[in-house]
Amino acid sequence: MKNILFVCSQNKLRSPTAEQVFSAWPNIEASSAGTNNDAENPLSAELVEWADIIFVMEKTHRTKLQTRYRTALKNKRLICLDIPDNYTFMEPALVQLLEKKVPGYL
Repeated sequence: MKNILFVCSQNKLRSPTAEQVFSAWPNIEASSAGTNNDAENPLSAELVEWADIIFVMEKTHRTKLQTRYRTALKNKRLICLDIPDNYTFMEPALVQLLEKKVPGYL
C-alpha cells in the first residue's frame, strides 16, 4: 500500500479532485491538503510523515513544503505536477491531466 498526498493552496479544487480520482486505485491510500492556513484541510507534519509520495500542484507549493517541513521530507518523493489553478472540482480536463501526469510515479 502506498500513501500518496496531493497538495494545492486551499484544498478545494485540484488536490481534492486528485484524491478522489486516485483513492479508487488498488494499493493506493490517497489524501489531500492545502498549504494555506485557511485551507479546507491544512497541511500538517503528520500528513507529510504519513505520505510516501507527495504531489504538489505548483512550484510555490513545493517551496512552502520544503521550507516548513524540511526534516519531515527526508526520504520522501516530492513531485511537482505543474497544474495551474484554473480548474473546477472534478472538471474533466483536470481529471484527464491528473490521469496523464500521476500514474508514472505510482
